[in-house]
Amino acid sequence: MKTDSGNFGKLAIAALAFTLAFTTPSMANDGDKGDPKTELKFIGNLENQPVFELNLANKEEDEYTVVFRDEYGNVLYSDKFKGAGLTKKFMLKSEEFSDTALNVTVKSKKGNTTEVYSINRSHSYVEETLVNKVK
Repeated sequence: MKTDSGNFGKLAIAALAFTLAFTTPSMANDGDKGDPKTELKFIGNLENQPVFELNLANKEEDEYTVVFRDEYGNVLYSDKFKGAGLTKKFMLKSEEFSDTALNVTVKSKKGNTTEVYSINRSHSYVEETLVNKVK
């Protein structure tokens, strides 16, 4: 009998763990699916210059303003785009910013939202020495 009650306790714990692991919260406003979603990501270097991709995944036509600023507030780049589901790529000159932080502001006119991204660069030098036994 002792073995059965021990197994029941383990089963109850496992059932509770699975219940908590596979539940998803339901939002009253359906998770803000109406808000425009933006994503800024680093996609690599081209001619030793960093390239970023901005995805504007809004299904409705909108006007976006994109502004790149350095840490002192100086505007390095500013432009407006119109459309729905836009993808834009930006190549930044390394001389314009070294290891300073950049802020990228994306404003949606129709959605009346503003999203701010921070770009931080750092350089590190790593030297590795390996010693292997040959014989």
